[in-house]
Amino acid sequence: MATAAAPAERSRRVVRPRADALRNRERIVAAAREMFVEFGPEVPFDEIARRAGVGNATLYRHFADRAELIREVVCSVMDRTSEQAELALAEEGDAFGALRRFVHAAAEERIGALCPMLSGDFDKEHPDLDEARDRLEGLVEQLMARARTAGQLRTDVAVGDLMVALSQLTRPLPGSGCVNFDQFVHRHLQLFLDGLQAPARSELPGTAATLEDLRQKACKA
Repeated sequence: MATAAAPAERSRRVVRPRADALRNRERIVAAAREMFVEFGPEVPFDEIARRAGVGNATLYRHFADRAELIREVVCSVMDRTSEQAELALAEEGDAFGALRRFVHAAAEERIGALCPMLSGDFDKEHPDLDEARDRLEGLVEQLMARARTAGQLRTDVAVGDLMVALSQLTRPLPGSGCVNFDQFVHRHLQLFLDGLQAPARSELPGTAATLEDLRQKACKA
């Protein structure tokens, strides 16, 4: 019996990541996320490893190249933002209040940093990205649908409109040198959210954008 069980036990030990390996991976992703926000996706790997408190060899064991690390960071940001959407849906009774809470929480997750990373040279159709993107889009649509049904959200906006504005309003202008940019983010988001509320004061030009619209345009660019 002991002999028969040994191969299975060895197999389980091989496929199950060690706790310290998981911690290192999480630290690398967290450090990369911070540094991508601060310096852009081309920040040197050794700087990321230094901030994560690991060696370069450890970083490369987890992520063979920059594209793999960027993809993991993008998925991590979208997953964390999705969790904020789930909390807003579960805990807020007011429909527009839930949407407002999500937008401000998403800004804290630095989702605006996704745009320059998504324009990089890596597989934008990877299954992990598709799954994270679909989850986020579905949750944001739920938030918007609730507010729309309650008559609190204007009817001529879609998920893509919200995410574009959120991305643009949560990252400083290139070369602006605005070191205190964060103090304006939530103020400007509040102005934007006021413009989303129904009844609308004007008719928007063009058509509402979905995340799929944005992805197709990005792929063609």
